[in-house]
Amino acid sequence: MSVSTRIAVIAVGDPSRHDEGVGRAVLCRLRDRALRRPFPPGTVLAECDLDAGRLIRLWDRTDLTVVLQAARTRPGNAGHIHRLELDARLLDRPNAMVARGLGEAVEVAWEVNRLPGRLVAYAVEAADTSLGPGLSSPVSAVVDVLVRRVEDEIVRHRVAAARGTDGAAGP
Repeated sequence: MSVSTRIAVIAVGDPSRHDEGVGRAVLCRLRDRALRRPFPPGTVLAECDLDAGRLIRLWDRTDLTVVLQAARTRPGNAGHIHRLELDARLLDRPNAMVARGLGEAVEVAWEVNRLPGRLVAYAVEAADTSLGPGLSSPVSAVVDVLVRRVEDEIVRHRVAAARGTDGAAGP
């Protein structure tokens, strides 16, 4: 049986600011992986700034959207991964649990009925967001972990779609 779902993996951030490029680094690895083992049809790997309109256009009509971005917390733990999930079917109204910039996109998408079926955000605590290329050591160390988590999200989603369940479970 073939399962048709639309999936978007979106890297958000400014890669010219060190750890803000974590999403792009994960996308690069996912694109390399796709050369050996393609993702399911309908899977889109994209980069975006935090413009709400652009994010909404990328995730519009998707069953699953995974957003990858850097986060700043105080006190911070560089390289720590936060996972946030939003299921549009269970949502009365978005709340402030989503990360900077992403929260605005979720609020607007909710208002215009353009939320993805499921939205999973991975935010990595940054060590350095000053101008310059490359990731800090603690953030670089979690790129492969994030690649595996994104792959797991896609697999879980596809299995749940094949079974007719929601697929909302996570690490």
